[in-house]
Formats: sequence, structure tokens, C-alpha cells
Amino acid sequence: MPTLSRADLWSLEEYSELRPAFRAQVLAHKKTRQLSLGEHARLYFEDVLTIRYQVQEMLRIEKVFEAYAINEELEAYTPLIPDGHNWKATFMIEYEDPDERARQLARMIGIEDTVWLQVADCQRIYPIADEDLARDNGLKTSSVHFLRFELTPVMIAAVHNGASVSAGIDHPAYSVNAIELPTIVRDSLANDLQATTIN
Repeated sequence: MPTLSRADLWSLEEYSELRPAFRAQVLAHKKTRQLSLGEHARLYFEDVLTIRYQVQEMLRIEKVFEAYAINEELEAYTPLIPDGHNWKATFMIEYEDPDERARQLARMIGIEDTVWLQVADCQRIYPIADEDLARDNGLKTSSVHFLRFELTPVMIAAVHNGASVSAGIDHPAYSVNAIELPTIVRDSLANDLQATTIN
């Protein structure tokens, strides 16, 4: 499956020239890789293109050009690239008003563990959340979480055969019933999965 290394990145000068076209490409791609879960939560599914963009933007903003610092950015972000048997997503809780956001985040502790995906009538997949660091402090959760959804070979084969995929949230403070992923999103996510043989 695709991965990302220094050889895949542009220099700061190259990126400055290529950024407008690349940014437009990535923004169009991202539209096929996100799902609203109610009014205030969203999944953004990552892949090698979205992570390459994230790394290039971080290097640009921080004006990084040293090899060791570029490698540090790659080490931070490449774990978010799916590896053929999972989906990886940034889960965002979105409230514009800061006071309302603070109130809701205090009610939503543990929400990251209750987001689920389901392939057809297979068992629901609950994520492995925030593997890099904990994102709640006992008083509130974070508005950003990183989720990894592991699929079985049966699920992967079903997705490649066109099975539907749905998502929802089970948290008592923010519950979302099953939402079927639009075909364009489902098809984009199918590209993250390596075809497998079922014995």
C-alpha cells in the first residue's frame, strides 16, 4: 500500500510554485473522504494524498528544510495513512461558539470510542482511538481525535464487492443513528483496502 517518504515531498521552493494546483487537487479529493455525523461531528478519512498535503503544509508554515526536521514531520503524520486493512480518520467535534463547545466537550468524554463503522450486515467496527496520546483530561474531551478502524478479510472483500458502509455514534450525549456513506465516499475508501483472499 502507498506510503510517504522524503523522496515524495517537494522542496519549499517547488511547493511554493506547485501549491495552488496541488491544493485544489487535495480539496477536491477531500470532498470524497468526509462524512457528517449529525450537525456537530465529522469524520475526515485520511490517505497518502491528504497526509502528503498535511506534511507539505506543515513544512511550509514552519519553513522546515533540514532533513531531520522533515523526518520528524513524516514520523508524526505517516501513521495516519491506512495500511491496506484499516481506515484511518480524523474525528472532529465542531461547535462555532467557544462556550457551547466547552460545555459539549465536557459532556462528550469518551465519544471517540463510540464512533462506529459497519460494512453491510457485518459486526460494527469500533475504533482504536488516539494511539499517539490521550485527548481528554477527565473534565472534557478534545475536539480532535484520530481513529483507526480495523477490518476483517470478510469485510474487505465485501467492500470490494460493492457492499454498503454505514456510520454512527453511540455516545449518550451525542447519539447518531446509522448513516450510509455516499457512494463516492464508499468508493474512495475502498481504494484504501488491499484485496484479500478469503479461505
